[in-house]
Amino acid sequence: MAIFAACNNQHQESERKAVLDTVSLANKKFQLAYQNDGKITATSLDTLHQVSFGGATDAAISPDGNQLAYTVSDSSNNRSIWMANMATKSQDQLDVQSKNFYQAMFSPDGKNIAFSVFKKGVWKIGIIGSNNKNYQILDFDSKLSVYSPTWKGNDELVMHDLNNLYVYSVFGKLKSKFLLRDLVGKDLNFASNNRFFYTSDGKSIVFNASNPADKFDGLMGQGESIYKLDLASKAVSKISPAGYTVPSIFLTPKNMLVFSALEKPFKTSKIYNSNINGLAFKLLVDKGSNPSAN
Repeated sequence: MAIFAACNNQHQESERKAVLDTVSLANKKFQLAYQNDGKITATSLDTLHQVSFGGATDAAISPDGNQLAYTVSDSSNNRSIWMANMATKSQDQLDVQSKNFYQAMFSPDGKNIAFSVFKKGVWKIGIIGSNNKNYQILDFDSKLSVYSPTWKGNDELVMHDLNNLYVYSVFGKLKSKFLLRDLVGKDLNFASNNRFFYTSDGKSIVFNASNPADKFDGLMGQGESIYKLDLASKAVSKISPAGYTVPSIFLTPKNMLVFSALEKPFKTSKIYNSNINGLAFKLLVDKGSNPSAN
């Protein structure tokens, strides 16, 4: 796939903009990446500098803003992760021996990428260096599917199996395991795409989940909200704004919370940010989903 080259006619405008921006890409700071229908966009936080292109999903911006990882699906429904250098425009597929791997997540230092990979009928967590070397799978239980990796520091990965939360070292050693109902109670429900982020001090976990007791007037099905768990007190507080369903969240190493959310009539997904207490709530992008930020 040629990211900054031709995709299809409907993306010609964004492609032309990407080409025009290439001269000064190295001088621009890309801080946010997100999806908008059939394209993904990398942008500065003030949205003054942007590069958009089609044919990809699951955008993940690197901590230094110089690399962008994303998922490409082919006509056979195979999925693979590619990475673009924002300065040189070069693109490479990650060297992973699988036909179905997606959902890239950079480590805080940018040296490694974690992702979901399908292996022998179950979902695992894969890791590869951002230099596209040293691929490995955390295969601690061959029959267990685990989902939605996030990083706890640079050397530990967080994942869940819908019932348990795990923290593993990048070398595959189990550091901790929690039964989710013991952590957050029995009222919350989890899906495979829900994510759990440790705050930078390791004292709290920010995550999204659904609660059957929450009512979103006009929304078909259950909505999702953002919660914060204080690990010392075990207190769980809802921190997303009332009336919004939040299907996707991202917590930066500096504890800025970025998320996509919909409000009534629940037709347009927008991207917002706030602090980890749900305060300083601010609209960033008026149409977008699945954000990643640095």
